[in-house]
Formats: sequence, structure tokens, C-alpha cells
Amino acid sequence: MLVNKLLLISQPRIGALIREIRLETGLTQEQFASQLGVTCSTMNRWERGRSKPSPLAIQKIEQLLEQMGKKDLLAKYLAD
Repeated sequence: MLVNKLLLISQPRIGALIREIRLETGLTQEQFASQLGVTCSTMNRWERGRSKPSPLAIQKIEQLLEQMGKKDLLAKYLAD
């Protein structure tokens, strides 16, 4: 799992990463938040870099991408 690598990313950068992943999957903030079991305002705070997802939320993001067949997106952003 890539969760440990995601936890090392700085707060503003993880927000940008989450936004890019969400846009790549074609979901709105509300839809992506619903898929992860968080509120839309939480998703908004993550994307704006005001808060960082918990390890559990990061794990859910990875699982969602895997279910959607887009896990390679996560690896692409962590390749640096």
C-alpha cells in the first residue's frame, strides 16, 4: 500500500494531489466525499490545504482508486 508514502507529503501538496485525483476520476467534491464517507466541507478543506486526510481516509482513497481501476494515478503522483 502507498498509504505510508502519502502520509509524508506536505499538507498543501496532498491537497493538490487529492484535487488532481478527483478531477481525473471525473467526480465532484460532493461525489468524491460521498465515496470516501466524509463531508463535502472536509473534502474542500483537504483540497485547499487547510487540513490533511487521516491515514484511514488516505487508505480509502487508495481503495477507491483501485475499485475504479485508476490506482496507477496514485503511483504517478508519488513517483517523484
